Amino acid sequence: MERRWPGWVYDEGDEPDPRFSFANERTYLAWVRTALALLAGGVAIQALPLDIHPTARRVLSLFLILVAMVAVSVGWLRWARSERAMRLGAKLPGSVISAFLAAAVVVAALVVLILVTFA
Repeated sequence: MERRWPGWVYDEGDEPDPRFSFANERTYLAWVRTALALLAGGVAIQALPLDIHPTARRVLSLFLILVAMVAVSVGWLRWARSERAMRLGAKLPGSVISAFLAAAVVVAALVVLILVTFA
């Protein structure tokens, strides 16, 4: 039999209905898209000739890139935990980190708004 990775997910419980696994995978891909958008925003803020103080641009750019790294990591962890829960017939896990990521995006948007307004 073919061994699948990660073992702590696939070696547990019974195979769920493929529709649920595919839905879980689509949710993970949505996290990846979000992370890519945050990464692109971070790169754009640093690369484009915006009328923002260079230090503020660098800090905001790094902040967005770090949030992108957190988003893709959280997305993968949520995928794995949800897949394992489905295999075990357990309740799907909740996520507090989603609120943190939403707050981080709001903070970044407010900083951009302030920097652009008062530049």
